[in-house]
Amino acid sequence: MSLLSLKGLNKKMALNFFRERIPTRNGYGDALVELGKKNKNIVVLCADLTESTRVQQFKEKFPNRFIEMGVAEQNLVTVGSGLAAVGKIPFVSSYAMFCPGRCWEQIRTTICYNNQNVKIIGAHSGISVGPDGATHQALEDITLMRALPNMIVIVPVDYEQTKKATKAIAAYKGPTYMRFAREKTDQVTTSKTPFEIGKAQVLKDGKDVALIAAGPLVQECLIAALELQKQGINAMVINCHTIKPLDEKTLVAAARKCKRVVTAEEHQIIGGLGGAVAELLSEKCPVPIQRVGIKDRFGESGEPDELLIKFGLSSPEIIKAVGRVMKR
Repeated sequence: MSLLSLKGLNKKMALNFFRERIPTRNGYGDALVELGKKNKNIVVLCADLTESTRVQQFKEKFPNRFIEMGVAEQNLVTVGSGLAAVGKIPFVSSYAMFCPGRCWEQIRTTICYNNQNVKIIGAHSGISVGPDGATHQALEDITLMRALPNMIVIVPVDYEQTKKATKAIAAYKGPTYMRFAREKTDQVTTSKTPFEIGKAQVLKDGKDVALIAAGPLVQECLIAALELQKQGINAMVINCHTIKPLDEKTLVAAARKCKRVVTAEEHQIIGGLGGAVAELLSEKCPVPIQRVGIKDRFGESGEPDELLIKFGLSSPEIIKAVGRVMKR
């Protein structure tokens, strides 16, 4: 991203983009170590993916509070539920395709039905997993998890926000699901940026269209907003990091102000962020909506940037979606 392309963002936000690109999962791993030092009830379980999910540091520092479950995701979450029942705060970690993908019924019955305090972490979500292909690209996990009673769903935007979200869900009592991508991510927030479960962040104000996004596509929306500014379209950009519960106040206010909404996510548009926002606004503030996301298909192998373009998730496609919604 060039300096020229950042004209129009406020100075503080522009500077954030030039910080080192870091995988969001690193924020999870670093936060776990900090939590482990402060709270002996924090335990971590993994399904044979300690390095990829960034729980290796916790394993090395607190070996007596780490359990390697092997390739057994149903056991992973069920043991986590048991640990929560005796007062521990378990974080269960795997690829999102395998957890919740392979163990949804156990999550439903042993965790959500009993309202157990288990933190489910789905790494390597979305198509930007890249060459691993469709079998490893979780595109349905938000839909699966937000449908469960008692479950909250969080999709942090960058390294710093993932650190804060990990600490926030550790303090929250109840089932939680957090998903993040594999690739390195531009930094949108800083260590001082506030984070609150269920509170969306307006990163750029605007009046013509509201761009509501989660995860890596927040950055694509910021880039799109800058290009739209050149066309005389003033776009609001919202980082909707909590999919459940949605920040109804912020999202309804944005819809009322802008009269048009575009959602963007690295997930199926059916049941994901776009579906959640459409459900909310259809009841509270009906406005024209365009959803940018995976359109009822599986992923495929390729380089992450290539896949974002092929699946219509890049900033040019977001701009096209704005064009369509502006005509409605």
